Amino acid sequence: MSDQPIEPPTQLSTVITYLEMLSRPVSPTPTRPALSIALMRAVDMPVSFYRYLYNTVGNDWMWYERRLIDDDALAEEIHDPGVEIYVLYINGAPAGFGELDRRQGTEVELFYFGLIPEFIGRGLGKYFLRWMVDQAWSYEPSRVLVDTCDLDHPRALRGYQSVGFSPYRRETKEFDDPRTAGHFPDWRDSR
Repeated sequence: MSDQPIEPPTQLSTVITYLEMLSRPVSPTPTRPALSIALMRAVDMPVSFYRYLYNTVGNDWMWYERRLIDDDALAEEIHDPGVEIYVLYINGAPAGFGELDRRQGTEVELFYFGLIPEFIGRGLGKYFLRWMVDQAWSYEPSRVLVDTCDLDHPRALRGYQSVGFSPYRRETKEFDDPRTAGHFPDWRDSR
């Protein structure tokens, strides 16, 4: 066994699955979990709080794009009138967030969605996802979009399909490993 430090790869590859929903779901809305739940739209969310949510929710799933941009550029994105961010709270603590992007004309994209790790596996994901889908359809779009990749939670694709999304395209994306540039606290602790 060598005493040489293990170097991370410089390039990563992932398969992205693009999904769409062409009509409002007709399946019953999942039962609201028996917890003290609040869902609130965050208007003009402080960038620091957004970064907390994005980094905490996305750390295990290699969410990196918004770690690469500065605070001014991020504020411009998340404060755009066509972007809506909803925060799920459990017993007063943030448990996850979802982001809708309505800037694409007649389409609405579920741009980011996820739970803080401590809240995964407690029956919240399907309820919150369906709530976000219903919110997207309240704008009467031509379709609702979402994408996921094989770096996301292992049940992400199945979860999106369970509420009515269908895959329409897949592609492989190669990208510079963000762990090598210090965008994750310790690359050895991430997948």
